[in-house]
Amino acid sequence: MNSIKVRQLFDYDTWTYTYLLWCDQTKKCLLIDSVLEQVDRDLTLIKKLDLKLEYVVETHVHADHITGSDTIRSKTGVQVVYGSKTGVEGADIYLDDDELLTLGSHSVKAIHTPGHTSGCTSYYIQGYIFTGDTLFIDGTGRTDFQGGSSSDTYDSITQKIFKYPDCTVVYPGHNYNGFTCSTIAEEKKSNPNVGLHIKKEDFILNESKKERPYPKKFDIAVPANMKCGKTED
Repeated sequence: MNSIKVRQLFDYDTWTYTYLLWCDQTKKCLLIDSVLEQVDRDLTLIKKLDLKLEYVVETHVHADHITGSDTIRSKTGVQVVYGSKTGVEGADIYLDDDELLTLGSHSVKAIHTPGHTSGCTSYYIQGYIFTGDTLFIDGTGRTDFQGGSSSDTYDSITQKIFKYPDCTVVYPGHNYNGFTCSTIAEEKKSNPNVGLHIKKEDFILNESKKERPYPKKFDIAVPANMKCGKTED
């Protein structure tokens, strides 16, 4: 059976998950949410697995790390992909809501899921959904900067992400408690922020009460990531 393969990779400094996806038939692959310091690791793994890198894909403009997208593109010539609402300069492909990206004999669907940032995009392929910082395992991404909106987060999760089958595997952008993945069914039932037992007005109120630290790399990461990870002209 021709299927999608998923390899989850981890950056210890920023607790970021990077995902390597590939078509088992064609060996064409993409990376989701690369980290600059891990570019060599990722490219070495791709070569080891004898894969053909087609795209580097981003879920949003990250505030906690610089993406490796531009560096990977300069090394390999692949295309950089963002959601069309990010405002990022220099990407090769900007995906609209529900637009498809071809990966070998499969299609990756872009799902605009604003809330953590105004341009957040999740990606669905063959029973897997990559939610970036919109939906976490037992949590949600912060909504207090970069055009964030707790109202948008709630709607993105409950009206778009939760519409996928219960068995869909959820792969988040981060986890700080050692969990690697979840399912739509689990998050609907027990997510303390946006589970189906939580009303929208309660989520918005709870978010307004949270005090979160300023991201350590914000002043460096965001300007670079608005240019696909370019740190200098």
